[in-house]
Amino acid sequence: MDAEKEKQKMRRGWKLWLTLVFIATLVMAASYITLRKEFRSLNLFNHSPQRPDQLVAKYAGALSIAQLFFDVQKSGKLDKSRISWRGDSGLEDGKEEKLDMSKGLYDAGDNVKFGLPMAFTATMLSWAILEYKDQIKQAKEMNHAVDSLKWITDYLINAHPSPNLLYVQVGDPDSDHKCWQRPEAAAPPRPLTQVNSSHPGSDVAAETAAAMASASLVFRSKDSAYSRLLLKHARQLFVFADTYRGCYSDSIPQVRDYYNSSGYGDELLWAAAWLYHATGDTAYLRYTTVQGNYFANWGAKTWFSWDNKLAGTQVLLSRVSFFDSRTIRGEESIALQLYRRTAELVVCGLLPNSSSAFQRTEGGLIWVDEWNPLQYAVGSAFLALVYSDYMVATETRNIYCEGELYEPQHVRSFATMQADYVLGGNPMRTSYLVGYGSKYPEYVHHRGASIPRDATTGCSDGFKWLNSTAPNPNVAVGALVGGPFLNDTYIDSRNNTRQMEPTIYNTALLVGLLSGLTTTSPLLRSFL
Repeated sequence: MDAEKEKQKMRRGWKLWLTLVFIATLVMAASYITLRKEFRSLNLFNHSPQRPDQLVAKYAGALSIAQLFFDVQKSGKLDKSRISWRGDSGLEDGKEEKLDMSKGLYDAGDNVKFGLPMAFTATMLSWAILEYKDQIKQAKEMNHAVDSLKWITDYLINAHPSPNLLYVQVGDPDSDHKCWQRPEAAAPPRPLTQVNSSHPGSDVAAETAAAMASASLVFRSKDSAYSRLLLKHARQLFVFADTYRGCYSDSIPQVRDYYNSSGYGDELLWAAAWLYHATGDTAYLRYTTVQGNYFANWGAKTWFSWDNKLAGTQVLLSRVSFFDSRTIRGEESIALQLYRRTAELVVCGLLPNSSSAFQRTEGGLIWVDEWNPLQYAVGSAFLALVYSDYMVATETRNIYCEGELYEPQHVRSFATMQADYVLGGNPMRTSYLVGYGSKYPEYVHHRGASIPRDATTGCSDGFKWLNSTAPNPNVAVGALVGGPFLNDTYIDSRNNTRQMEPTIYNTALLVGLLSGLTTTSPLLRSFL
């Protein structure tokens, strides 16, 4: 009884807080209207949504190259691989539990299948397809995108054999990192690691729910039975994640050295937001706006990554505010405005002339950390691009950033700047997308790419290929490496993992960004 009273007290407190924030939001809105009137003469933007046109060859070509990395990373039976130096691998994965877990993607330059980054990759690939399907079709890349997505979701379905059990890893990363060998040569045992009701993993379970919910939207018109199956798993996984709360890296200490989770609240909101888009069930919307809003961290700017989904959730729920808010009232409506305003704060911090601008290199790249900096730059650019396209599609003329008004083209220009930096428009004059342009990294930290296809190596003697001074004999085409230091330099060395190891989620973020830039105008609509 005392616990119930405490819950009621907390709910009243949250309602009061929401009311106060709403009042503050109204005051800000009034200020915005005044400023908008004052700046009206400076506003030259007048753009209505139209069909994508004018294919931009640079971005379309880069998109085609980027998608090849998913083929580079595939596990399983590869009957028609587009990568000549890849072969079958992982065919026995899951058999000790009578499961077929042979598919899926290796996360980076090693031979382990990690569930959290793989599920995030699927979610981002789905988001790209949903927002920019017309652009991807025009670039003739839709079949490749859907094939890569299904290769992951087939694996995720099999990794979830019962409602409260999810296999989140194939292979022992400690043992794997003591070997340097091609995935085709990696022999069993490759143990499975799980989360369950006794050893929870809300973060990885919720991210997998988000992946399946978003993918269900992609397959709805292509394979309705498969779409329904994905949605069934997504619903079950969300209940599992929310009921048995805990970080998977607490349940599985070994993973802390590889993909340590900083928390699970962002994934619960992210999954609920995707489930709302996939189902239209307002219970999921209410979860994001009322029940789970203490995870929302409104007003705080965060970096979008495989570990933190808050900024992505804010933009995704802004979509509801832009396109589907007419029937939403009360607390849900207030909370959606707070999500949207927080998304705008994130976008404001990305604009180079904003007073709240984030740190960037002299070459213009958003820069957060020396480990895999391009993840943050490309992820931020994707969110900014999506938000600018929401503005265009709904004829929203400006966002307000601490005394300044910015139009959608200003936001899109930031996204374009980040993409151009990745593709070679940087002080090093190098492309960080392997296979694109005339100069790109040749010593990518990647087992399969560094070892000749016909080489016979065991576990430890393969390290001669890691330490070889010769460029990789195989090109990890489509790989987006970690990226430069803060001074815009990088060291092209196979042992330089912080800069030279590619990841599947880097490429998924880049696919989203390039898809949106492939044509000169967006055509966006509600998912519901």
